[in-house]
Amino acid sequence: MNAQAENTSKAFDVVKQGLSLILVVAGVTGFYYFSDVPGFTLLYRVLALVAIILIAIAVMFTTEAGRNIWQFALEAKQEVRKVVWPTREETIRTTLLVFGMVFIVGLILWLLDWGLLVAIKALTGQEG
Repeated sequence: MNAQAENTSKAFDVVKQGLSLILVVAGVTGFYYFSDVPGFTLLYRVLALVAIILIAIAVMFTTEAGRNIWQFALEAKQEVRKVVWPTREETIRTTLLVFGMVFIVGLILWLLDWGLLVAIKALTGQEG
């Protein structure tokens, strides 16, 4: 009996996910369809699209997958609070080090490119 209820719940979740997808597709289609209709300004079309997408998200969050996504977001928020962020001084020092390394590597690649150009011109006898 429990397996039958679980299968029904999963089937209903699939229906709700499909409904969410249909709502989003209908919202985007309506957004472009009503672009030529007088009286439907861009503001009204955007507000309608946002409302439809919010409804689709609400329907999606009633499914098991939606609840799992919400739980993941809450756990991610807790993990971000545990992160030890670098100080301003460390950030500036690391940024300057990255800029310096990019400059040095760029200079090396430019010298290598210039050297290969000179070598190819010398081998092919071109004046430059």
